[in-house]
Amino acid sequence: MTQLAHTALGELTTPALLLDSTVLERNCEAMAQRAAHHGVALRPHLKTSKSAEVARLATRGHSGAITVSTLAEVDYFARHGFLDLTYAVGISAGKIDALHRIQLAHAARVTLLADRVEAVRAAAARARAIGATFRLLIEVDTGGGRGGVAPDDEEALLAIAAEVQRSGSLTLAGVLTHAGHSYHAEGLDAIRAIAETERAGAVQAAGRLRAAGFTVDTVSVGATPTAVCAERLDGVTEMRPGVYTFFDLDQAARGICEIEDIALSVLATVIGHNPRSRRVLIDAGGLALSKDESAAEFRDGLGFGLICKADGTTPLAGLRVAELHQEHGLIACDGDSDGAAQAMFDALPVGSRVRILPHHACMTAAPYDRYHVVRGTGASVYAVWGKAHGWHAAGPGA
Repeated sequence: MTQLAHTALGELTTPALLLDSTVLERNCEAMAQRAAHHGVALRPHLKTSKSAEVARLATRGHSGAITVSTLAEVDYFARHGFLDLTYAVGISAGKIDALHRIQLAHAARVTLLADRVEAVRAAAARARAIGATFRLLIEVDTGGGRGGVAPDDEEALLAIAAEVQRSGSLTLAGVLTHAGHSYHAEGLDAIRAIAETERAGAVQAAGRLRAAGFTVDTVSVGATPTAVCAERLDGVTEMRPGVYTFFDLDQAARGICEIEDIALSVLATVIGHNPRSRRVLIDAGGLALSKDESAAEFRDGLGFGLICKADGTTPLAGLRVAELHQEHGLIACDGDSDGAAQAMFDALPVGSRVRILPHHACMTAAPYDRYHVVRGTGASVYAVWGKAHGWHAAGPGA
């Protein structure tokens, strides 16, 4: 972390990624309280922030255990002292060497994920060849349809567990599921139902393994919507939400958070007016904002992000990022008249700064290498926080 002598937002080179630490801390504390209420451990997914400073806030008062999704994140967080990491992407044998190097270099514990015997067999063989050992979770599909074994597919569950047991290099840790389909559920009642299906499926899979004589210490669930809406988590040992640290328009559109809970925004500069198209040009395009329009599934009028004044995060009525090119964004206003356009030009003069609230914080934050950290509606940056980016760990094969 780099401390700054309160650099003014107007001095930053744009586009810049802004993070409101006041909102961030509030979001982290609220999720920690939810986990405590349910009696489960919180293993936050840091793929959203990829930042050690955010991780310290998200794990404050807890074990320090985290979830990650790239080799770069495993490497980065281990170097920053986070030594209990679940790598929550199905394992491929080609990543075993890098993970082993990280474990050795930092005395870390990396837990793997798999949902097929073939993947377990290949990873285990490579681990044996280099003298590595890992814990492994079996991925369970509780409705997302992305990856995982059905919770009632006893044959597949037991086959994977047996392959782990005889591998000599892997140890069965338990089961893991992710209700990613909760991001498409309309209404909190629907999300509550998915949360219960997620919980019940993971517990069912764990029960089948235990009944067959396997030790299951970890029953892991995780998605921000279900973590917020779950009414019970009995039988679960940990939850792994991630985007709750920042929140975004996607979460606000479905009622998981309010606009004032969004901690992340992109600072951009107004670089032009186009009276012919009635657009304001900014220097934040598809790479700076991402082209994710996920919140549009539940709320109209969001474009590719909402526009706020530089010193706050209250959306300006009727303005949105309407179009994106690689390095250009085009702001439009409601109404299709010269008068409405002129009012927008007057409100956003060339050279002025705006903040944009993103649809999906994870996608927006990913390309950046740092956060410019602010407090509340202050117009200055008090710190710069680094972060991981890319996919590869340092070292051979990077």
